[in-house]
Amino acid sequence: MPDMKYWLGFNLVKGIGPAKVQALLDYYGSLANAWQANEFELQKIGLDKRAINTFLKTRQEIDLDMELARLERANISLLTWETEKYPSYLREIPNPPPLIYYQGEILEQDRWAVAVVGTRRLTAYGRQVTKDLVAGLVQNNITVVSGLARGIDAIAHKTAVDLGGRTLAVLGSGLDCIYPADNRTLAQEIAQGHGAIISEYGLGVQPEAKNFPPRNRIISGLSLGVIIVEAGTRSGALITTNFALEQDREVFAVPGNINSPASQGPNKLIQEGAKLVTRVEDVLEELNLHMVAERTAVQLVLPETAEEIALYTQLSGQPVHIDELSRATGLPSALVSSTLTLMELKGMVQQVGGMNYVLLREELPIYNTSESEDNT
Repeated sequence: MPDMKYWLGFNLVKGIGPAKVQALLDYYGSLANAWQANEFELQKIGLDKRAINTFLKTRQEIDLDMELARLERANISLLTWETEKYPSYLREIPNPPPLIYYQGEILEQDRWAVAVVGTRRLTAYGRQVTKDLVAGLVQNNITVVSGLARGIDAIAHKTAVDLGGRTLAVLGSGLDCIYPADNRTLAQEIAQGHGAIISEYGLGVQPEAKNFPPRNRIISGLSLGVIIVEAGTRSGALITTNFALEQDREVFAVPGNINSPASQGPNKLIQEGAKLVTRVEDVLEELNLHMVAERTAVQLVLPETAEEIALYTQLSGQPVHIDELSRATGLPSALVSSTLTLMELKGMVQQVGGMNYVLLREELPIYNTSESEDNT
């Protein structure tokens, strides 16, 4: 994206958030144009004097190309509202972050995500329930989202990593300021093949308490639903549930001992109408996620060779005879037959009698193969 450095530039200006970025886009058409704005124009579109002064000072002092190079050296990638890979569910929330930094990979399959959050002062019960629920989510190819905090968050991430699942960790600091420090190794494990660590804050931003409530809106925004395992009545995890409700996400709560301070939050949520969770099936049924494992497995089995691609593009939900496939692709009948046999073993196609074949999943796309007490 040629405008990426300007998105980065405005992200580094304190006092310019999603609403102001949208106003700049509406007025200038692009942030590249907005970066050249004068003080009078910025006043005209409604920016306050403090934000204008901060912007003018930042523009004078910062070298955007050097900032981009700095991110590249740190192996940090960027997504903006205008980037195709920007998470679709996150884009739908009120005030989505105009720019997010991430290390690792954010994949299409991460659309099927559930947040698991809770107190850092977890009990043995909370630890075991978190492990059990995350294990069930991973077994069903559901991505686990959390905030990398101590306690429930860390257990959720670690369980997903240990079981070979995917997990997204949303930080309340820059990606070079992992907090808490004892979760740095876990953050590295996540970024190295198990998901991504994500933040809307630039490099060098420290984990200040004020950063965590906005961070929580991203946790819920990336998810179809939020599970609260354990949380006190003043827990930052409850802020996440408030955002979830604002974003029209489902809220789930694990019941606990009525005398346990750690279960006061979830128990209260259940009283207020949250879905009571005793097993992962409660979440899967409510969110209609039972078929994700099957869909994801099929999506991973896509055509790999030129012959498979040629046949795949000729097939649909309607039966096609092997001779017709040979004529349409120009491939010898023997090669078509052997390729179809292999594709059938992979679960890509099915013979429906009389040497006719159909795709098992017609809808699949064709791919080219070449915080309060717990806020900190």
